Amino acid sequence: MQPISPISFEGQVGLVTGAAGGLGLAYSRLLAQRGAHVVMHDVGAGTDGRGRDPQRILHSVETLRAQGLSVQGASGPIDDRAGCHAVLHSLLQQHGRIDFLIHNAGWVEYQALEAIEDEALERMLCLAAKTPLWLAQAAWPAMRDAGGGRIVITTSDRALYPQYAQRGLSAYAMGKLAALGLVNVLALEGAAHGIVVNAVSPVAKTRMWGIDGEPDELHPEAVAHGVAYLASPRCLQGGWALRASNGQFHALRLQEAEHVAYPRDLRAISADSIEAVALQWPAIARASVDVRS
Repeated sequence: MQPISPISFEGQVGLVTGAAGGLGLAYSRLLAQRGAHVVMHDVGAGTDGRGRDPQRILHSVETLRAQGLSVQGASGPIDDRAGCHAVLHSLLQQHGRIDFLIHNAGWVEYQALEAIEDEALERMLCLAAKTPLWLAQAAWPAMRDAGGGRIVITTSDRALYPQYAQRGLSAYAMGKLAALGLVNVLALEGAAHGIVVNAVSPVAKTRMWGIDGEPDELHPEAVAHGVAYLASPRCLQGGWALRASNGQFHALRLQEAEHVAYPRDLRAISADSIEAVALQWPAIARASVDVRS
């Protein structure tokens, strides 16, 4: 591997949500170590996503400041448009810029299909998909006017891959897949303005895993390098989902097959009846090639 010049965040200002512990704390620490001023946001909710405790983020901020890092805390609500815009408005008022936005906040809640109710579904969809939309919306004008910025939104292998789906995670998977759709559109809309938008699908043992304290493996720090790259000016391509686990990284995105003339010619199997579809299903459902980048 050829040597590469260090990536610096000197002079940059960014927002990391869900930053009181686990992945968000690891992201904040690494970015601040590389020179960024990081606004660490966390409402201090419990593992079920309920409640608030602003002391959680203040404690984490104090810990990083004791290490000589430039960070500050924020704990305002981000479960609606007004709250998200308020967080960004405060950041921009204080610092006059936002160079990167990493939406990491989330939780896992298991509910059997028959038990899911509107409120629980809405809370999950809100934090996974609506919140990053509102945060991006609030950050967009400042990034556009500055000539660019980086946005990283969290998705999950539990939504991306059928073999990793888990019972009871319908609402969670819906939200995380919705986040990927958001990334696809924002990456397209941001390209003309230098705003690069990507997703990360991280695996680490954190409080959401039920881990209290330092994990024995799958450390959050092993994910942070990939996320910091996505948040850096060195990352120039959007619309990717970066799988990050155990210090290993794999970027993926759905790519259309060559020579497809969407939507009239998919270059696919032709069938003119239900029976024809059934007969040719093995060919229709042939596993696609996993192209690794």
